[in-house]
Amino acid sequence: MPECENPLWPCAMTGAAACLAGFDGVTVVIHGSSGCYYYPATLLHAPLHGTFILENEVIFGSEQRLHEVLDGLAGQGKKIAVVMTCVPAILGEDIRSMLRDYDVILVDSPGFSGDVETGYKKALSVLAPSVDPDTPGINIDGACLFDPFSGGNVREIIRLLDNASVPVGTIFCSDRLEQVKHAAAFTVGTNGDFSSGVGEWLGGTLGFEEIKATFTRVASIFPEADPGPVFEELEREDERIVRACDKFLRRFDPPHTVIFGGFSYATFAAHTLKYYLDADIRYSGFRNEPGTTSSSASHVQGFSQVKGLIRHYNPDLVIGSSFERSVDPGRAFVGLIPPVRGMVKLAPHPVAGISGTLSFIEDVLNACMDRRK
Repeated sequence: MPECENPLWPCAMTGAAACLAGFDGVTVVIHGSSGCYYYPATLLHAPLHGTFILENEVIFGSEQRLHEVLDGLAGQGKKIAVVMTCVPAILGEDIRSMLRDYDVILVDSPGFSGDVETGYKKALSVLAPSVDPDTPGINIDGACLFDPFSGGNVREIIRLLDNASVPVGTIFCSDRLEQVKHAAAFTVGTNGDFSSGVGEWLGGTLGFEEIKATFTRVASIFPEADPGPVFEELEREDERIVRACDKFLRRFDPPHTVIFGGFSYATFAAHTLKYYLDADIRYSGFRNEPGTTSSSASHVQGFSQVKGLIRHYNPDLVIGSSFERSVDPGRAFVGLIPPVRGMVKLAPHPVAGISGTLSFIEDVLNACMDRRK
């Protein structure tokens, strides 16, 4: 009998919690067991609440326990959102009927309904975001609490938009709850795996080429925008990266690399490493369903797959999470997706924007040089 493995990518319940907990003014309740609560609570680093249902609630029903938790949270001035998990969903309880006397948001996204992106989109659809023609500026999307770089991404894109004299609309999903109904008409993204679908898409911000193309479109739509400072910074920082990478390549060979991550980040990493370091990208394993597959790139979620690929391709550099790092701690490693354990992360480091590319290349060069030493 084949061994049953835990998946490396979170479930839909976690994605729904990540979406809702990102909004100021929302109290998130995980309706399920303690395990279903502690997993997103430790991964998202956000204040969550749980019903912690036990065997007797599974047998006799969870209505009383759910009401106890909701009554305890009432009167705090925040909108309560209840996220369904697998156990109450399998039991077939009429949760909507249980909540008929409560003004709450219900998101039916048990873990078996999909992965983290599925739950994220389901929760956002329940919030029913809409464009307000009176809201100026550009929305920022892709800000998901599950992504450890989301806070840094948001700060970086706000900085770039400010340098281009463009105001910021709604940030999905890291804003006040009321802003969901007052989004701007246009949107730029930081992580395409968590796109909101709200407003007219102007482009992403992963990598210098994408940033330049996006801000060129921004300038064509907003006559008052001045992308000049952004373009000047792009040119200046591109030269700095080229000099640093050329210095590295005078001492070392281009790194043989395997990459594991969400499709958007993994694609960014592969393109950036090829462009600046002439890296040999031996394999890309996507945690979510990829936009494309090939002999050197596919959907990889099992830890046994990860171990087999790393040992088969024998890379100098591994991009991924603590799961990939644990296969062979002696290889150069850069964390790009959660979990990244054993490291203190306090500053809001980005992946998106100009500073995101600088930070990524910096991490890669330092990791490779430390290993060579």
